[in-house]
Amino acid sequence: MSLDLIISSKPDEDVIALLKDKKLIEIHTESKEEDKTFAAGDIFLGKVKRTNPGLNSAFVNVGYEKDGFLHYSDLGAGYKSFEKATKIALNGTPNFDFPIEKEIDKYGKIKDFISANQKLLVQVTKEPISSKGPKITTEITLPGRYLVLIPFSNKISVSQKIEDAEEKARLKRLIESIRPKNFGVIIRTVAQKRKVAELNQDLQELSEKWASIYAKIKDVKPPKKILGELNRASAIVRDLLNENFNSIVVDDEIMFVQLKEYIGKIAPDRAKIVKLHKGKVDIFQHYGIHKQIKASFGRKVDMQNGGYLIIDHAEAMHVIDVNSGNRKGKENDSEANALQVNLDAAEEVARVLKLRDMGGIIAVDFIDMYDKENNQKLYKFLKEKMSVDRAKHNLIPPSKFGVVEITRQRLRPTQVIETTEKCPTCHGTGEVQAAILITDQIKNAIKTADKSKGLILQVHPFIEAYFKKGLISRQIKWFFTYKKWIKIEGRTSKHLLYFKLLNKKREELV
Repeated sequence: MSLDLIISSKPDEDVIALLKDKKLIEIHTESKEEDKTFAAGDIFLGKVKRTNPGLNSAFVNVGYEKDGFLHYSDLGAGYKSFEKATKIALNGTPNFDFPIEKEIDKYGKIKDFISANQKLLVQVTKEPISSKGPKITTEITLPGRYLVLIPFSNKISVSQKIEDAEEKARLKRLIESIRPKNFGVIIRTVAQKRKVAELNQDLQELSEKWASIYAKIKDVKPPKKILGELNRASAIVRDLLNENFNSIVVDDEIMFVQLKEYIGKIAPDRAKIVKLHKGKVDIFQHYGIHKQIKASFGRKVDMQNGGYLIIDHAEAMHVIDVNSGNRKGKENDSEANALQVNLDAAEEVARVLKLRDMGGIIAVDFIDMYDKENNQKLYKFLKEKMSVDRAKHNLIPPSKFGVVEITRQRLRPTQVIETTEKCPTCHGTGEVQAAILITDQIKNAIKTADKSKGLILQVHPFIEAYFKKGLISRQIKWFFTYKKWIKIEGRTSKHLLYFKLLNKKREELV
């Protein structure tokens, strides 16, 4: 297995694609506008607007257009300690060297602990979705490369993915010996086989980050972001970087330097995998990502075996229908054919859920199978393929109707990418002028740019093929007509009747 991270940097956003064995498994879009970022993990000093006893919750102003939602259960058992530390920091020098306060009642009322206009230090646990504001918690945690720091706790937990009992015991002993007072720790999977020096360095950095949070909030007027989570690219690297990472390719020099420095800090021996894309072809075009996006985000998602998925989205749930399509299977063995299609579909469903970041309730209607053992095989296979999904999820075995129900944690809005193209001539009205007009428009553009040398024409690949077709193609005719060579580049991201004309410095002319 090999992993590649491809990052396309644009003026207003970064688009990050994660490939597994050259196949797209995750895509993230990150806005560059600081005031519009409310990512999971961000820490804010907020101000309570009101409490809602009926919901046993409070609404907190964190600077978003909709107030953050804080349920009583998200106060955390150590709320009194967090509240005390916040009050101390707001009034003077931060000091955490005090006995941990008694845990709050699991079934208490929020009005007994929180009141309007109160200042709270909160962390985003779920990004704003649709008309809802961000979901927040006062139980702050700080993730690092190998560890997660939990203030005002004495518990040490180990990732369930570490199965070696001896290694679990070793890690627990190490962390117990270096853990600061009043701090709990979760040991992450990547901490396996790591030396105490590496774990201690990670722990010290997290402790310093924790101290800096409270040092910043004195005299701050809420709402105010105190600490932002790592950008999405760095967070993916932090969580996933291992020997399977083959390359990290970025087309922006500033981000290239930042990522190289970050990896040089957390894993110096892997810094060489960061590469700068210098090609003239768009980075997503070069790696075939545009094509994979269009193939994976439509209502219909084709599978290699000839089958396909139909995906429908509703407000409360998603429905996926599995179809065998034109797949050719064994003759007279419909059960075996159904099992094979279902197994292929299960692998594709696991990929699509991660890729689109679909959350909530998902109902997958597999092809009916009558053998109970086959249904059990399908369930185990789907469970195995989803085991690598970092979002929390649960599966229910196939019902008698062949439907598998899945619940998946929703941390951010579902990725919805438009894969249909609106006609640039009719703008969706259905009244289309002759396609040949694009040729006249291009000719006029070339005439307008007559003094420019080394012109580059970017069009849809279908149009590119049309202009290059034949022994004496239109491209060659243009060379004789305008006395200059016009390079034609196909772009799958372009609309069918849309074009760009660039000069040799790749500056847009038309």
